[in-house]
Amino acid sequence: MLTNQPFRFSYNSNQPNNFLNKSSLFLLLFFFIIKKMRRFFIFNPWIIVAFIVFLPVLVSLRNPRGEPEPENTITQTTSSSSFSHTSFRSVILAANTFPFDFNQRIRDGSNLQYNFYRDSCPQAEDIVRSAVTDIYFDHRDLAPSLLRLFFHDCFIQGCDASLLLEDNGDRNGSYEKQAIPNQTLKGFDKVDLIKEEVEQACPGVVSCADILALAVRDSVLLGGGPFYPVLTGRRDSLQSFFQEATDQIPRPDDSIMRTLQFFNLRGFNARETVSLLGGHNIGKIGCDFIQQRLYDFQGTGQPDPSIPLDFLSQMRLNCPDNSKNNFSSNGTFSTFTASKPMNVQLSNDKGMSYMQALSSAVPSGASFDTHYYQSLLRGRGLLFADQQLMAQEKTARLVFAYASDDGSTFRMDFARVMLKLSNLDVLTGNQGQVRLNCSRLVSS
Repeated sequence: MLTNQPFRFSYNSNQPNNFLNKSSLFLLLFFFIIKKMRRFFIFNPWIIVAFIVFLPVLVSLRNPRGEPEPENTITQTTSSSSFSHTSFRSVILAANTFPFDFNQRIRDGSNLQYNFYRDSCPQAEDIVRSAVTDIYFDHRDLAPSLLRLFFHDCFIQGCDASLLLEDNGDRNGSYEKQAIPNQTLKGFDKVDLIKEEVEQACPGVVSCADILALAVRDSVLLGGGPFYPVLTGRRDSLQSFFQEATDQIPRPDDSIMRTLQFFNLRGFNARETVSLLGGHNIGKIGCDFIQQRLYDFQGTGQPDPSIPLDFLSQMRLNCPDNSKNNFSSNGTFSTFTASKPMNVQLSNDKGMSYMQALSSAVPSGASFDTHYYQSLLRGRGLLFADQQLMAQEKTARLVFAYASDDGSTFRMDFARVMLKLSNLDVLTGNQGQVRLNCSRLVSS
């Protein structure tokens, strides 16, 4: 018998994939939908039959490929050309079965809840969704912009909206938004617009951290990406982390070992890293992220020799040598940044997308698909760090496997890793505060 008790659940990352991998979640969702639509079902018995048929399909998603990923990490590296595509045809991607242990600094999001604001601001998520939709149709780069902004926030001390601050309280020094890796970020004004609408309905209730997490999910969905659940109850940071952002955001010229190390320190294994980097398939990589690779690779005064000549010509056509301008205004989810100061007044929209990187002879479907991985297989990675995914056997196998199916495996893995990212090192309960303005601390 269905009761009127509020539907709720919590996420505990100490159990691997507890939230997405367990059939109990789908059962809960099934009964929740039945509860909400029971009157409709009474007059539509075929709907009930459809749900019964569809439910086993949902349950089967908890292990889409059937076999666990091996635990040993292969560290042998080589050039991308040494891997034969045919040698990977037998690769089967498995659901991630790795448990991950957070260190003492990293909190796991287990205090977050589904529909946290159901009593205090029940319309909050609808307001965010509506605002994101309105903005999206005027600004089609919203999804990659917010996705990149969200990554930069979560990667430094967790998903706590510290990146949005322009106020360090009584602390001296610069704030996080001013760090070199964050000077090319876009979307701050869009987050402020959404926050204003939520504040009009529920003053001082919904945190900026939650608004950003919800807005990213909704914009990704509008941009053709997969849906994934977002738990809420985050609180906003009381400080900004300028130095950490300066030192700890991965760079466009990082090696595969350095990239994996950065992600591993935050609890992401190789598969999760490769799937998360797949977010590069939307938006544009700004020219200043790749010009050094085109004209002065590792200080040699020559281009990266691993770039195919036809692709080098294409990249140089899109990004002519302009070493005086060290700024890129890109709308990409680039987890990387240039290593030298940039002049934000010299913003431009030049760059390339991974759709452009693919040869015209290679078909590509919707914008949020596997063309990022297809590009890497052909040696046509825009960022050196992206192409480095083909320089290690384990990550190269993952790239090939993602590129080899219809995109369903990548989309499912991307949804899972976005859920994990959104729960990284969150503040909850009495920690932090709920800001009234995302760029300003609330005075005590």
